[in-house]
Amino acid sequence: MNARQRIAVVFRREFRSYFQTPLAAVFMVIFLFLAGFFAFNIGGFYERNQADLRPFFQFHPWLYVFLVPAVSMRLWAEERRTGTIELIMTLPFGTADLVVGKFLAAWAFTSIALALTCSMWITVSWLGNPDHGTIIVAYLASALLGGAFLAVGAFLSALTKNQVIAFVLCAVACFVLLLAGFPAVLDFLRGWAPSGVVEGIASTSALTHYESMMRGVIDLRDVLYFALVIVAFLVLNVFAIDWKKSD
Repeated sequence: MNARQRIAVVFRREFRSYFQTPLAAVFMVIFLFLAGFFAFNIGGFYERNQADLRPFFQFHPWLYVFLVPAVSMRLWAEERRTGTIELIMTLPFGTADLVVGKFLAAWAFTSIALALTCSMWITVSWLGNPDHGTIIVAYLASALLGGAFLAVGAFLSALTKNQVIAFVLCAVACFVLLLAGFPAVLDFLRGWAPSGVVEGIASTSALTHYESMMRGVIDLRDVLYFALVIVAFLVLNVFAIDWKKSD
């Protein structure tokens, strides 16, 4: 088998596993409930009297900080805890095949949960005449943000056998990635740090790039940022698995 076929085998195995446990239902119900709750009760979806989904998408980064780690924490920590990692490492697959296959399965799973929120799009289209291009780009931004957080979580999951520790590490790491672009943090830095430093810190923030795309503009720099985060942490994930083989 070539690399694509090996990754496909791992992907199918992992993707099916999500729906063989209550995880899929629990995650999707919680995500849909919280996304709707924040949009309607905190974001003022109806009170704004605007035909857009900004109140819906603006809370996704903060939802992902807690929900994405719940998915990524089991990717490798569970394999190491149960000892099945030794078994899968004996299969005719490279470490990169396993890492990419597991990541893509997790990303596909979370993307399905995101796609189920299309009822919000239907609702706002029924109530008004939204900019559908902006909504499509916002969905893309949300999916890329979820993928970036999953890549971070997968790497951290490979460092421990404890899923709770993996969850906490991922939540903290994702929170820091967002916090770097939080307006309050940037305003604080502007009070004493050079503008170049502030801009550099803001450019490393997932929140900065997410909000840029949420406005409906596809900037190559934003897409490249998410792509680089995903690739970088998947590479680190491969190194971490190889390093922990003897544990």
